[in-house]
Amino acid sequence: MAEITVNGQARRVDVEGDTPLLWVLRDTLGLTGTKYGCGVAQCGACTVLVDGVATRSCQTPLDAIAGRAVTTIEAIEADPVGARLVAAWVALDVPQCGYCQSGQLMAATALLKETPKPDEAAIAAAMTNLCRCGTYNAIAAGIRQASEAA
Repeated sequence: MAEITVNGQARRVDVEGDTPLLWVLRDTLGLTGTKYGCGVAQCGACTVLVDGVATRSCQTPLDAIAGRAVTTIEAIEADPVGARLVAAWVALDVPQCGYCQSGQLMAATALLKETPKPDEAAIAAAMTNLCRCGTYNAIAAGIRQASEAA
């Protein structure tokens, strides 16, 4: 039995310590907004925030987050930065299929929390998640819009 903090709530889960955080979120806690993509921490569909840092949950064992705060897409609008990003995503029609977008929003939130006014190089360096639809320009525009709205 382990206790983790997810979206501001302490939760008890009965899973092995080496279970990937992604499966704890999706299968144990029912938070299905975080997506499974590649399973090897390359695509970023599974990105969540762990103590504010963008983290690939498919390769993060439960034991690695003990005592740390996890934020998922389900709670991102409770954060002012996340709320601005979601508003920009909607205003600019950023997603096409939308599968990668929860991970994109989580990575963008981590970026703007660390660098409130990122330049193009900072956006390119931080946004390493893959998008099969190729919405990279729209994602960058959404980040710029949310940054300007601060």
